[in-house]
Amino acid sequence: MSITQAHELHPDSLPALVGQEIGVSPWRSISQEQIDRFAKATGDYQFIHIDPDRAKSTIFGGTIAHGFLTLSLLPSLADEALPHLKGKTIGVNYGLDKVRFITPVRSGARIRGRFVLDEFVHRADNEIRLRHTATVEIADNDKPALVAQWVTLAVF
Repeated sequence: MSITQAHELHPDSLPALVGQEIGVSPWRSISQEQIDRFAKATGDYQFIHIDPDRAKSTIFGGTIAHGFLTLSLLPSLADEALPHLKGKTIGVNYGLDKVRFITPVRSGARIRGRFVLDEFVHRADNEIRLRHTATVEIADNDKPALVAQWVTLAVF
């Protein structure tokens, strides 16, 4: 069962959701323009990302998104997929326990995020630490782009 973003959850409902998929984002395309902007923002100008002609002769057959570009999309994918926690005033990244870049995302490919709640911990009366397995899937591909154990904090 997947819970939609439109659904608002009370934090007390989290224990029953551990181990369950709680959200899947809509598909979105990764454009060459987006890849080029990421290269400019990060200074990572490796040709496999920004030179379509040269990248054609590689094992990728064309340009690919930076792995870290794909990873950086987790917050916006999650925003489209995960239910809102009732009373939450802010959510922040806390870190990543593990990340694996499995399949390159080719320019023009469509991706989406899939989120499973692995753990939640009450850190204080007004704070919960959440860990999700976040999988970024590529349309028409059996293998995902990446799988990460993503940790966030929800402050109430």
